Formats: sequence, structure tokens, C-alpha cells
Amino acid sequence: MSAVVVDTHALIWYLFEPKRLSSVARTALLQAEVNPGMIYVPAISVVEARYLVEKSTITEPIFERLVDSLLDADTPLTVVPLSLDIACALKEVTKRTVPDMPDRIIAATALHLGLPLITRDRKIQASQVESVW
Repeated sequence: MSAVVVDTHALIWYLFEPKRLSSVARTALLQAEVNPGMIYVPAISVVEARYLVEKSTITEPIFERLVDSLLDADTPLTVVPLSLDIACALKEVTKRTVPDMPDRIIAATALHLGLPLITRDRKIQASQVESVW
């Protein structure tokens, strides 16, 4: 696997708690780092991480380190902006299948890019989005 899209929880675990990732997810991320693949981060995941700070699920220093990682020129992480194409791909990820809008946007990003999504989210895994966990 040369490139992947990463869900918010998987991004945080990849950066700060890699042992929480499944071995399959960890391997996919490591392959994306070196193959010269990329790890694509939907912009909504950064927004969601900010929200997790507000909910006290993660700390402000964790968020700041996440942002620093995204800004690092040597990082395999690339932020994917929300675009019209991704918004149109939402029709492929129905509200009935994946009810949470940020999750739908993350899944639509993977569909738009034609890449597997690293996610533990069972609703996304049950959808037509190719997922790895």
C-alpha cells in the first residue's frame, strides 16, 4: 500500500500512541511512509482534533504537536482540503450508513482520492469505503 487516508483517531494514535493501532493499520501507515507514499489527512480531521481539545479528550499540547507534524516539511502527512469534489462524493456515503457528518467527509475524502481509509469506525467499515484496520 503506497498511500492511505487516515481517520482522526488513527492519526492521533499514529502520532502519539501507535500501539493503539491494529497491526494491519500500523503496517499500512509504515508502508505509506516509506514507499514513497503519503498519508492523507482530511482537513475535517484537524477541525475534529480541535473539537477533541474542547471536549478535553486530547490536550492542547497534543493538538499543537499534531499541527507541528502537519507543518513539518519532512512529514509523510498531507492535509487534503475539503473541496467541491469531496462534497459531491458525500452522496456515496449515506447518512443512514454513516450518520456523523465529519465521518462522512473523511470517508468521502478516501473515495474521492481512490485510497483506503485507516479507520476503526465500524460504520465506515460497513460502508462501501475501502478501509483498513
